Amino acid sequence: MILKILFWIFLILIIYAYVGYALLLLLLTSFRIIFYRKEQHRVEIFEPFVTLLIPAYNEAEYVVAKVNNCLALNYPREKLRILWVTDGTTDNTNSILESFPEISTLYDKSRRGKIHAMNRGMQVAETPIVIFTDANTMLNADAIREIVLLFTDENTGCVTGEKRISADGLQKAVGAGEGLYWQYESWIKRLESEIASVMGAVGELFAVRTELYQPVKDDTLLDDFTISMQILQKGYRVKYAPKAWGTETASLNMAEELKRKTRIAAGGIQALTRMAGLLNPFRHGIIALMYFSHKVLRWTLVPLSIPLIFVLNLVIVCQPVNNKVYMVMLVLQVIFYLMVLAGAALKNVRFRFRAIFAPFYLFVMNYAIIRGFIEYLSGRYSVNWQKVKRS
Repeated sequence: MILKILFWIFLILIIYAYVGYALLLLLLTSFRIIFYRKEQHRVEIFEPFVTLLIPAYNEAEYVVAKVNNCLALNYPREKLRILWVTDGTTDNTNSILESFPEISTLYDKSRRGKIHAMNRGMQVAETPIVIFTDANTMLNADAIREIVLLFTDENTGCVTGEKRISADGLQKAVGAGEGLYWQYESWIKRLESEIASVMGAVGELFAVRTELYQPVKDDTLLDDFTISMQILQKGYRVKYAPKAWGTETASLNMAEELKRKTRIAAGGIQALTRMAGLLNPFRHGIIALMYFSHKVLRWTLVPLSIPLIFVLNLVIVCQPVNNKVYMVMLVLQVIFYLMVLAGAALKNVRFRFRAIFAPFYLFVMNYAIIRGFIEYLSGRYSVNWQKVKRS
């Protein structure tokens, strides 16, 4: 009986984290639309001064494309400052940037990590809004306009755009899996934004009110999440701008993606230890529930629950009693792991039907969280991120 109770507890945690929470958000959104619907008057023209801040390390292969992308944005050029912070760069990134007089560059020969570069850039930012974006991320033309419009609400302290993975018709496991994952995450963020606040920004494209920016500790691994959640802790909201997106290519292969996800997981555990106060429902209300559901569960209990329910299920069906329900559950789990193995075997084969790689990517993602947890506890992580090779 104890084994069965544990089995159902762990299974419910998994289902709630990936399905139940989304359904809860849908329910709350519907309730809000029915009972609290207000007339929203969209401001069509709002053009504050903006700094586009791009922290970069050895990004020579992306510089020209990124600068041209920034200069092509549909925003008054006289109100847009483009600032690159290239600390520790050893390739010709700086020399390329020098050929663009419209660009400002902040450089220090020492390399102390992305978050240190972001903190340095914020020290010289003079505009009321700063938008962070990565060197390898290309923005859509109206990205800045869509983001700044949400700052017309005084309660908005941070705005996150949408992350997209560029892809053609046929995709390998890493591109298919990451693309599906971010479509799902973007949907969750849209619902969270409508209810209260998004649980963390995406580093490829997000913006903050300069006055609300709080310097982040130099050993911080997950800069986007930490910066946005610090603003949330101050009582402001993190909103989602679905019509502002940043596009990048997928990791070169699943090994590179595993490296990236492991670091994100280590950063997630680090962030949870520093932001435990957000779990206080008496102070943060529904935000505490959303934080627990979207982040805490996914970075702690869920990755451990996945292997545990398989072991528990196996032990239960081996008992000399009638366990038809548990036998069905075991068969379903075996099918899932067979699909994981199939995805691993075909990970470098391109398919048009991306869902075939979903179980494999989900497994790798949760395995990376366990690895990241171990890496964080062992102290083997470095704030100086080794760039992921991309396709």
